[in-house]
Amino acid sequence: MTQAVGMQAVGIASLPPLGSLPLARGTADRGSTFRASPGLFDRLWEQPATRVLHLARKRSPLRNGRLMLSSVADVARPENPVYLGSTAEATEHLPTGTHIVLVEHEDIQEGLAAEASWVGLREAAAGLSALEAGLFVEAMAISNWHATHTHCPRCGEPTSPIDGGWVRRCPADESLHFPRTDPAIIVTVTDEEDRLLLGSSAAWPENRFSTLAGFVEPGESLEAAVVREVEEESGIVVHSPTYLGSQPWPFPASLMLGFTAKASHALPVPDGVEIREVRWFTREDLFTGLKEDRISVASGASIARALIEHWYGGPLDEEPSAGRP
Repeated sequence: MTQAVGMQAVGIASLPPLGSLPLARGTADRGSTFRASPGLFDRLWEQPATRVLHLARKRSPLRNGRLMLSSVADVARPENPVYLGSTAEATEHLPTGTHIVLVEHEDIQEGLAAEASWVGLREAAAGLSALEAGLFVEAMAISNWHATHTHCPRCGEPTSPIDGGWVRRCPADESLHFPRTDPAIIVTVTDEEDRLLLGSSAAWPENRFSTLAGFVEPGESLEAAVVREVEEESGIVVHSPTYLGSQPWPFPASLMLGFTAKASHALPVPDGVEIREVRWFTREDLFTGLKEDRISVASGASIARALIEHWYGGPLDEEPSAGRP
């Protein structure tokens, strides 16, 4: 099943509790069969309707709040473009079936995008359409994979991209290598008083807090990872992990799987290595701390922010007394 068919089959009622997250709204048909076609890029560069998404230093040009997609006629074909997919339905600016290709540049190309600003995914995602946000996420993820998987893990020979940039082949042993995604859990922990547990990473500025998270280990279930990671980082033993939603996080290659869980006790102890401080927050604590700039939390593009607001009951800039628990 192509992504286009799958997305059309997903209704609002079937979305998980977190709903539609900023980086999980992609609607493009990735064309898993089409991208393996012989002479793919020869054909695409012969079609004037093909559009190019530019990426340089993890930034893409935006103009008037939209991704700037160039006509293929205006872009010299690079050595290794990547096929991102086609539009599954018409938009205001693109007809159905428009093919979109990723072209990377070593440096920002100021002359390429007049009156455009080169912006990173974190800053741009929330303001983009579902199609454009999905394309930007996809482009970042596949770009990061190519940058870090240039050689065969079996024999060390340099590999070459094939199938529209979605597979790398080793010329020595003919092995095929595919993009990887690293699953990570991220969780809101609550106690009997419905307070929220947030931690401050040792790598962050002081007084920045977020939900606890960590990578799933080999042979481990998601639920087991929730229990393990929370206890490792905070000393809190949790139970009843419940799935709330997921979002790709291509920094560089994660899929964040959001959960909530209940604490068995309320005495947190930070691990002192990854986490410097762990603290319980009431809704009033969180609202007041943010309003007075005594603390900060994750940005709007992250699933951490969505998880916190799901517990809070709405936007964090609204007082908890306004219809909040």
